[in-house]
Amino acid sequence: MASLQIRDLPDDIYRALAERARKEGRSLAQQALIELRKLADVEANERRRMLVGAMRGRVRPAALADLPDPVDLIREDRDA
Repeated sequence: MASLQIRDLPDDIYRALAERARKEGRSLAQQALIELRKLADVEANERRRMLVGAMRGRVRPAALADLPDPVDLIREDRDA
């Protein structure tokens, strides 16, 4: 398993993390791992929401902006 060392951690972040760890009865390292996992989950969920939105036609990410609209393609195929 990999390890991580953080240098120059701002005091306010350290205190907040230490306080959360104390309240939850965890070590500082355990709490840091939980917070990092939460962050990874949030980012993964945001990517999922963006992809689902794109599939539903609500959001068109820049990567899909140059592609033709699927509705137009189906309409063209039906009209041909």
